[in-house]
Amino acid sequence: MTLDPRTHQTQDVLPDCAHPADPELLNRLFVHGRTYSHWLPKPVDDAMLMRAWNLARLGPTSANCQPLRVLFVRSAEAKARLQPCLAPGNIEKTMKAPVTALFAADSRFYDHLPRLYPHADARSWFVGEGQSALVHATAERNSSLQAAYFMLAARALGLDCGPMSGFDAELLNQTFFPDGRFKINFICNLGHGDPQSLHPRSPRLEFEEACRII
Repeated sequence: MTLDPRTHQTQDVLPDCAHPADPELLNRLFVHGRTYSHWLPKPVDDAMLMRAWNLARLGPTSANCQPLRVLFVRSAEAKARLQPCLAPGNIEKTMKAPVTALFAADSRFYDHLPRLYPHADARSWFVGEGQSALVHATAERNSSLQAAYFMLAARALGLDCGPMSGFDAELLNQTFFPDGRFKINFICNLGHGDPQSLHPRSPRLEFEEACRII
């Protein structure tokens, strides 16, 4: 038992996972979390990117396959290579972002499964004739999950995110992943967003519009 400082009554001590998250953290992740297109001139260092990855990698993926590969574009030279791959409306926001994460999927993620999922011969599920559709679906689905985990981790650590489509995937893959093993999923600018640039949040679907319980 422990004393609740808010009610001054005793309560059972439950495992951490049974307690709701700190409201301030929920606000940072969701309520006040916004997509940014304008950035403050504050750098994002290697340590912050590593911390975000080390949190995001803990999120679940099917058979622990972990297909996400991230290329962080930060240097002026790398930004110049990225610019021709972008749709016109995404150029300025990306060029001014401190970092742009290229979230890609490893099409040979299964080569790591003997180490990542030693409980079974999971690699055999994906190799061989006729498995290409399964490989593609698994890589795309789970790299999307992991990229979302990364964005939440980045927000939790104090960064802002600007995820986007609007790029030439073929050109981007040729430019940054020329051996063909990695395939771009989507890109995300990272940094400290300028709150003065935000417009009111667009509407979201209500529970009754998007969900059913059967």
